[in-house]
Amino acid sequence: MVKTIELKAGPARVVLAPEVGGAVASFDWRGQPLLRPTSAAALALGTVRLFASYPLIPFSNRIANAVLRWNGSTYPLPRYMGNEPHAIHGNGWQRAWSVIASTPQRALLELNHDALGEHAGEWPFPYRARQTLELAPEQLTLTLEIINTGATAFPFGLGWHPFFPRNSATELQFSARGMWRTDATMMPIRLEPIAQPFDFHAPRAIAGTVLDNCFAEWQPPASLRWPDRGLCAEISADEACGHLVVYVPQGKEFMAIEPVTHMTDAFHRAAAGARGTGTRLLAPDEAFSCTMRISAGKTR
Repeated sequence: MVKTIELKAGPARVVLAPEVGGAVASFDWRGQPLLRPTSAAALALGTVRLFASYPLIPFSNRIANAVLRWNGSTYPLPRYMGNEPHAIHGNGWQRAWSVIASTPQRALLELNHDALGEHAGEWPFPYRARQTLELAPEQLTLTLEIINTGATAFPFGLGWHPFFPRNSATELQFSARGMWRTDATMMPIRLEPIAQPFDFHAPRAIAGTVLDNCFAEWQPPASLRWPDRGLCAEISADEACGHLVVYVPQGKEFMAIEPVTHMTDAFHRAAAGARGTGTRLLAPDEAFSCTMRISAGKTR
């Protein structure tokens, strides 16, 4: 059975499953799910893809063809998602995290990736990651930190993959400079102005919109409203998270709003001279962190 940690603050309740990718199993506010709740079966089996949220480290979204080409070297990466041709979301969501500290409103989780033995193929560079999750009566704050524990600088990115319940009446609002068009395998092709039906600058119902795209230079917060439940949420992040991935799959009762530090396949694009990818380099012993907040409220 998967071990869990419960955080409580007034009307807010969060359940964490550190050994399942450092994931969040649920976030309820006033007795209603703010994040997509994890089913009992998924919790028992530790099926991280069906959890409410998980961290993205040391990169978010996809690296083309599951191969990292960097500084003249080539590193094969695992494909964690069936027929998906690319590497996706790093390795942190596939690993058990340790609980360093826990109180009723705060938990500190840690993952040490030594890039050796059975973990050598996950990511070629060693790092240590820390997650701090703090719960207040109306807000969950998540801070993700990465530290380079090796002798070589490497490209990296951070982010989160929170899933939210939705139906056709669920309303979405966010602003960004542009949207990356993708090919059939979800690799970015070009940055375009945001056009209908993907423009949510003004709040409107999601209805039949289908999305799986990265948006550049978004302006936090993104907002969700569930008129049928009298509930709303805001998703914000610090300036390090300059990209936002919005995932609205067809025919599903969930969606994802993902603040991330870089675009899809950013490292390869940066190596080819592209600008604005969000790629960062982490020097030996250097640390970097960013923060996301999910706030709950009632609709008026």
